[in-house]
Amino acid sequence: MRGNVVDMAVGIIIGGAFGTIVKSLVADVIMPPVGLLLGGVDFSELFVVLKEGATAGPYAALAMAKEAGAVTINYGQFINSVISFLIVAFAVFLLIRSINRMKREEEVAPAEPTTKECQKCFSNVPIKATRCPNCTSDI
Repeated sequence: MRGNVVDMAVGIIIGGAFGTIVKSLVADVIMPPVGLLLGGVDFSELFVVLKEGATAGPYAALAMAKEAGAVTINYGQFINSVISFLIVAFAVFLLIRSINRMKREEEVAPAEPTTKECQKCFSNVPIKATRCPNCTSDI
């Protein structure tokens, strides 16, 4: 196998695991304090009922609405997903930026020139030369 394919596979596996960690971070750490600041709102439980299920609403929780078979728009879970995406995108941005920075540091400085140009005949002569071998002028 080629190195790039293995690197990509490892990146996909680590990315999936990182996505799970970020999802937990958003659902369990970030959103509860935000919901508390906004009056005790649990974002994962925010939904709009489009069509009531077998048992009539109102439904106190999303799980109750799903259990009844109601058709809902779960915009609270969408908000959690957007925040998770933004965190992952920011982390990937930081990773790519640091990789690019390391690549720039690795670039080799250009080699010192070994020749210079004669001002009279415009031929290349060694740097240490004091007289052009072609036109014999002083350099």
